[in-house]
Amino acid sequence: MAEKSLLETWRQIAYNQEQTQKQYDEFWAAYFVQEQKVYEDILENSENVVTGTVKELAEKYHMEVLTMVGFLDGINDSLKKPNPIETMKEDTVVSLEYDKQLLYKNMVAAKADWLYGLEQWDNLLTEEERKKLYKEEKLSHTVVKEKKVGRNDPCPCGSGKKYKHCCGR
Repeated sequence: MAEKSLLETWRQIAYNQEQTQKQYDEFWAAYFVQEQKVYEDILENSENVVTGTVKELAEKYHMEVLTMVGFLDGINDSLKKPNPIETMKEDTVVSLEYDKQLLYKNMVAAKADWLYGLEQWDNLLTEEERKKLYKEEKLSHTVVKEKKVGRNDPCPCGSGKKYKHCCGR
């Protein structure tokens, strides 16, 4: 039988259906603390692209390899060049070169206010930019229905006739 990938192992642990709600909440609370520390560092030192093997990054940020895999899974959609998370091993070289605007929007989409509210963003994006990105992300999931043309309303084609006697036939 094939060995599970690091990502599969992480997801099995993180989304374990057999744990109690308390265990689940405690697991994620601990993860979010570690995740926030990594984001604080990479945002604070944005001029330096963080690279290394999965194991080296885990050691650098004082976390277990599988926790780093979870972090890499979470940030992957915000990277300029995605890492091979499906197939990575401890010695796979990865990069954390992120697109700052995409990362911010993805944090908003994930409702991760503890991340998009970090003070380190102050040096990367202006308050105006952050408000604009926040609004763009929130509106991207809003469905706007067009007003339905009533049969006695003027026809939208501009003919001047009622809709029922023009395009509504």
